Amino acid sequence: MTAQAADRLRAVRAVVFDTDGVLTDSARAHAMAWKAAFDARLRAHPPEDPAQRRPFDATEDYLRYVDGKPRLDGAAAFLASRGLRPSPATVEAVAAEKERLFTERLRERGVDAFPDAVRLLHALRRARTPLAAASASRHAREVLAAARVLDLFDALVDGVEAARLGLPGKPDPALFLEAARRLAAPPADCAVVEDALAGAEAGRRGGFGLVVGVNRTGVPGAGGALHRAGADIVVHDLAELLDAPCEGVPS
Repeated sequence: MTAQAADRLRAVRAVVFDTDGVLTDSARAHAMAWKAAFDARLRAHPPEDPAQRRPFDATEDYLRYVDGKPRLDGAAAFLASRGLRPSPATVEAVAAEKERLFTERLRERGVDAFPDAVRLLHALRRARTPLAAASASRHAREVLAAARVLDLFDALVDGVEAARLGLPGKPDPALFLEAARRLAAPPADCAVVEDALAGAEAGRRGGFGLVVGVNRTGVPGAGGALHRAGADIVVHDLAELLDAPCEGVPS
């Protein structure tokens, strides 16, 4: 798998990266902020079915319902999964509370880039491969700057840009397609690197030449789920994309 992954990455002209959970160790902060916001809502307005009153699971529920999606879509999807029919105002309130909690955590504790991601980014920069970051998060620029990797990208399409341009959220491929456009590379010549199921599906639907799924969770079946969603290959560590020596992607 390692040699195959590196060989396939070498064949593309440009690479589009998701941010949270792929480049930066910020997915956990997002998940914990969602958990606090959702659990407070469930306590205040418990579902009628006792079986649906269980707290938000910061791993499984996060991956299934909110990871990679715009905040409002994620909030609505999880609440619906618990049998609730929230009003738009309720969805907005839960999403706003999550936003407040995440921002507070980010400013207090900062965020780090994964070492394997930093190594891959520098290797691709040395190879002069155009790079873009794409994220539904409005905090993507702040997160990448805090992790000291923002300057490694030629383009960034974040939640702020998505809102400005009216781009729909994943699994619609619009976010990734805009990133590829800014790199002046056809999607068929680009790779997408993504850890979320919605993101893997977006890469497939967008016709990208390679969709790399990143499974850092250790959750049983998560790798298979990424494959089924649209990932061509799944790695546990981005260093797997470097282990085959080649001119385009140094080892």
